[in-house]
Amino acid sequence: MHQDDSSLIFQFRQEKTRESAFNAIVKKYQEKLYWHIRRLVISHDDADDVLQNVFIKVWNALGNFREDSQLYTWLYRIATNESLTFIEQQKKRSTASFEDMEENLTNKIKAEPGFESQKIEWKLQLAIQSLPEKQRAVFNLRYYDEMPYEKMSEILHTSEGALKASYHHAAKKIETFLKNEIDN
Repeated sequence: MHQDDSSLIFQFRQEKTRESAFNAIVKKYQEKLYWHIRRLVISHDDADDVLQNVFIKVWNALGNFREDSQLYTWLYRIATNESLTFIEQQKKRSTASFEDMEENLTNKIKAEPGFESQKIEWKLQLAIQSLPEKQRAVFNLRYYDEMPYEKMSEILHTSEGALKASYHHAAKKIETFLKNEIDN
């Protein structure tokens, strides 16, 4: 039985029930957050590392969560920010150019178990990977998580209009990428 988020937050704030409430939150949201992160950072190992950092931040900050937004919105915001921070750190650590970084992400996708270059879902992943990070986040939240622009606005701290434009541009880029792939 899933408890509602408000009661889990209340239980987390009580010393005796803190761990069990946190475990219930992790169990409730870890898979959705994992896939959201994975679509941004590509690699399973990287996604696991980022997810672990997300839950460490959640543990440290949940007691002060003001409940101005829904818990899942707050969790997605942390996961998105941690993913983008991870990507930025990877860029800084690398002496490679942007093109090399992009190629590295493409190679990570191609190295995934079950990768078949002719399958459309893999072509879609390669197309999404070619987007700038923030556009990739917007596309993933809308396309995979079917998140309303209002919720995305809370997570990404961006106006709904800007998010709609970003999604539209991302979809056009993906469409162009896929058409070029099919023609080749």
